[in-house]
Amino acid sequence: MLKVRILLIIGAWVTVLPYLGFPYSWKDILFTLSGIGIVYISYVLYKELKLKEVKEEKTFDNFRENHDF
Repeated sequence: MLKVRILLIIGAWVTVLPYLGFPYSWKDILFTLSGIGIVYISYVLYKELKLKEVKEEKTFDNFRENHDF
């Protein structure tokens, strides 16, 4: 949940960044760092989602009665 909150905060930061009055060189650096942060957190969330999908055991109903053997 913390990663989702950080992603929301970075998104809000990118939204207000053009209006804060930073010089253009700083804006370029801040936009780049913010974009890298968004990509990294999105990748981590994607990997966590894939790990949860792999851990779930998939059994089909037609083989459920043979599961004990």
